[in-house]
Amino acid sequence: MPRLRPVIDTRLLIMQQIATTESDAALIQQIIAGNADVFETLLKRYEQPVLRILKRHLPYDQVEETAQEVFVKVYQSLPGFKQTGSFKHWLSSIAVRTCYDFWRKHYRNREMPMSSLTEAQAEWLEKTLSNDAEIDHENLGRRKEAREVLEEALGRLSAEDRMVLELVYLEGLTGKEAASLLGWSVANVKVRTFRSRKKLEKILIGLARHEEDR
Repeated sequence: MPRLRPVIDTRLLIMQQIATTESDAALIQQIIAGNADVFETLLKRYEQPVLRILKRHLPYDQVEETAQEVFVKVYQSLPGFKQTGSFKHWLSSIAVRTCYDFWRKHYRNREMPMSSLTEAQAEWLEKTLSNDAEIDHENLGRRKEAREVLEEALGRLSAEDRMVLELVYLEGLTGKEAASLLGWSVANVKVRTFRSRKKLEKILIGLARHEEDR
């Protein structure tokens, strides 16, 4: 008796292959027209870029759930997307603002435990520590691990300060680029970047002096 082979829907495979080569605009038009299945193609195309953004701004254990939230927002907001601009940039702005919303909720709910820093955040803040002459690193390190100090410093910043510092200093974006992602004015980003950097320096110096007095 000949072995039975699984039936393959070649028409479906061809449609999937066509979808993977279609432009973002073409896929978006199909989704808006009611073909929700095409959204999976768009999701697969941009899943990794979104995850990279989230991993830079969120604790690791929050990335997967937040990624789902981002793509739900994207799907719901597609009818309002202006196709004169870049879809990738529009998607990135949703991802960044979702990270911002995460930290706003975190700071409103202080009983929520402080999550670990991402590697990129820790590396950048360690450089800030090492470059500040007013911080006594020896005293600071006697009673606390460096990572605990960094977590505490970030935890004392507002969600707005945290996000703008990460975008401008950690990722190296210009004020205009950060403003576009956050939906703020360029002037607001510049002012907040300056003020938040000063706040962070004061927090780190304060932590160092507190350790000296103990």
